[in-house]
Amino acid sequence: MKDKIFPIALNRFLLSAKIVPSAMLLIAGLIVVQTATAQVSPNLKFVNPFIGNTNNGHTFPGATVPFGMVQPSPETGNSGWDYCSGYQYTDKEIWGFAQTHLSGTGCPDLGDILLQPFADRPDSITEHSHYDKSSEHASPGYYTVELTDNHVKAELTATAHVAFHRYQYFSNKAHLLVDLQSGIVFGEKQLHEHVLESNVTFQQSGLSGFSHVTNWVDRKYFFTICFNKPIAAKRVLDGRPGEKGARYILDFDIKPGEKLLVKIGMSTVSIDGARNNMKQEAPGWDFDVLRARAAMQWSKYLSRVQVTGDIHHKTTFYTSLYHLLLQPNNIADVDGRYRGPDDHIYKSNSKVYYSTLSLWDTHRAAHPLYTILTPELVNGFVNTMIDHFDHAGTLPMWSLWGKDNYCMIGDHAIPVIVDAYLKGFRGFDAQRAFRAIQTTLTTDHLKSSWSIYDKYGYLPFDLVKEESASRTLEMAYDNYAAMRMAKALGKKTESEFFEKRSQAYRQLFDPSTLFMRGKNSAGQWREPFDVIQISHAGDAGGDYTEGNAWQYTWSVQHDVKGLESLFGGAVPMAKKLDSLFHLSSETKGAGFTGDVTGLIGQYAHGNEPCHHVAYLFTLLGKPSETDELVRSICDKFYIDKPDGLCGNDDCGQMSAWYLFTAMGFYPVNPVGGDYVFGAPQFQKITLSLPSGRKLFIEAKGISEKNLYVKKIIWNGKPYNQPEINHRELIKGGHLVFLMTDRPAKVF
Repeated sequence: MKDKIFPIALNRFLLSAKIVPSAMLLIAGLIVVQTATAQVSPNLKFVNPFIGNTNNGHTFPGATVPFGMVQPSPETGNSGWDYCSGYQYTDKEIWGFAQTHLSGTGCPDLGDILLQPFADRPDSITEHSHYDKSSEHASPGYYTVELTDNHVKAELTATAHVAFHRYQYFSNKAHLLVDLQSGIVFGEKQLHEHVLESNVTFQQSGLSGFSHVTNWVDRKYFFTICFNKPIAAKRVLDGRPGEKGARYILDFDIKPGEKLLVKIGMSTVSIDGARNNMKQEAPGWDFDVLRARAAMQWSKYLSRVQVTGDIHHKTTFYTSLYHLLLQPNNIADVDGRYRGPDDHIYKSNSKVYYSTLSLWDTHRAAHPLYTILTPELVNGFVNTMIDHFDHAGTLPMWSLWGKDNYCMIGDHAIPVIVDAYLKGFRGFDAQRAFRAIQTTLTTDHLKSSWSIYDKYGYLPFDLVKEESASRTLEMAYDNYAAMRMAKALGKKTESEFFEKRSQAYRQLFDPSTLFMRGKNSAGQWREPFDVIQISHAGDAGGDYTEGNAWQYTWSVQHDVKGLESLFGGAVPMAKKLDSLFHLSSETKGAGFTGDVTGLIGQYAHGNEPCHHVAYLFTLLGKPSETDELVRSICDKFYIDKPDGLCGNDDCGQMSAWYLFTAMGFYPVNPVGGDYVFGAPQFQKITLSLPSGRKLFIEAKGISEKNLYVKKIIWNGKPYNQPEINHRELIKGGHLVFLMTDRPAKVF
């Protein structure tokens, strides 16, 4: 598109929303942006990137664009569980600004290329600096802070592949630490050993190179760093034992009023790829232009939903939407090239190849929500998964920078692919997709022992030492998804095969205790059996994944009626389910238990296996129980403060639960688009859908007391079913909930 002059209204809005510092005005009140119909959404001012920045939310406050590859952000620590994103809001010192970060994960990685600006100070090689908390601000695509020890004001923005820093030194002595050894790692030992190889070449106004690193995954990144000033001098700092990444102190001649600008282009492919990414996305040196463009990109998505509510709830809502859109990350270069899981270079004709696929988490609600809010991206997500299969031999489990870390369990790319197909997405080859699904579900691979599963009809705990019960349940679900795909494609034999496999959950249901329970190869139940004992595969083994029998017994999203029959009917199942929320929140930990958080009784909202559970009451004929619980969960565990999340955001899954719940429904079974009703949390929500359609959601009479749904009206007619399908909602229309202050029989 041709460059267009953007009106002064944008600048005024950005200032009012604190998206630019008050001391800074855009030239003549105008900026140049590459868009013909630029509109800035006022919803940007409701995004608070600091939500989830402390305790175990593991989000970061730095700058990025939707689905972008880079995320320049401050770091206050770089090893261990607390620093999976590199930042804790309550820390007093900032160590520097790295270029890549994960949002809400339970494992640490990235944190590439740490930069720390400083003026003269006695300990000039010490990167840590106290900072003025009142100077710290963040908004979509922008971050700023003043480093008080270092006498520097730092600002960050980004394009998809380029991090852009602006430093104002309160001195004419300008220095910059460039640390290629730093990274976000599991522990101190890894900090010194995670760089396997590194190479750097300097130019007068920059440097370029690559690093081969290993932590959660083994990966390579390539970079080019450009400055708007020539490097006046440089020093190489002494390395520590085991280190292969260099640390440099660069000096610059800065006159009063001048600023040092730094651009960091990145690529998974090559240095030339990094340079071309920078050339295409950030060829100039106007920080404010790129910052405004980042805000515009966020506006594109944040304007798709309009909500009516108070500022606190709107902030929670739009920040959840923001966190949802931080990933998956497109790691393809601007020319479409990317590095695959086999370390070979490939080219995507669509110029997208997505990674940061936390599928154990995101298949539940995040990916179903993308089919509503960002449908234009769904085919790209699916094609990436199929391409990954072509390169690696199986579909991805948890991919980071194109590499599978095989974290968590289940082959949950399968429900994502099948859900897209059943909802009518046709931008991928369905037969090719099914071949990938079939091969993945019939070939033994890490954490998927299909030969054992087929021999016994479940995974015995004496043969599969970790998570045997949880893996069986989730493998059954993936087979259900495959059955739906096979049936849709007219593959009767395959459909019957996968349908039989999907019933494996029945093998682990113990009718004497009414729990899903580990069983050995002789068909004997696990003894002793402690229903609140939490298992964590990473350091304790056990039959469950980051949870216990109370939390995993409900993991039969694909066959709630079948689970109901095992309990002996809806009444006894509802009674057992009610107990889940009224038990003591005591848990017995075996090893690490930091994931099992957000407890209401034994319900753990901070971890994904429980996310659908409150909605089971609706399917059991007790929707008011669902209404009560979702209001309680929203009020307790989604708060507009840095410690406002009860657990890891897990690449947007925690946020997706809130967004769906706020609208009044949730995908208990995230394949096929049947959304189970709960109770909406806002007076009005309007979704902008493709082709100009609108979905209007209204909760008439909603208040603190009026939390129950009395009646549902869909397009002017009473709606008496507990579920509504995606294909109906996506047509647009009016969904009205009549709210009351007492439980009601809706269905």
